[in-house]
Amino acid sequence: IYFRMAERKKGITGENLLQILERRLDNIVFRLGFALSRCQARQLVRHGHFQVNDKKVDIPSYLVKAGEIISIREKSRKLSEFKEIIDLSGERDVPNWLELNKDKLIGTVAKIPSREEMAVPVQEQLIVELCSR
Repeated sequence: IYFRMAERKKGITGENLLQILERRLDNIVFRLGFALSRCQARQLVRHGHFQVNDKKVDIPSYLVKAGEIISIREKSRKLSEFKEIIDLSGERDVPNWLELNKDKLIGTVAKIPSREEMAVPVQEQLIVELCSR
């Protein structure tokens, strides 16, 4: 599904694919430091601990758009698990295409990342060649 979406968008298919994958809610939760791994981020999203623009979203594959605000639900902020996660991931660098307010535990997708801003050690052209067959 993601490959077909990337093919239909204008631009370079491989770069489009990486942008789509970076925009998944579970990935953004991980990148913001609200989870210690992508697996944990997926589970936390699935259990309904996050909001996008003040609406509960429990779909890990939800594609976040530029300008949308991701926050931990008020009820979930009180959980000791989140306090521990925030403490452990406190020093993690947040990509420059995301904005994080650590005090309010709110993140914003400032813009869709360019290829240079995505720290993914992947040769996306090889993926495109494989999927194009």
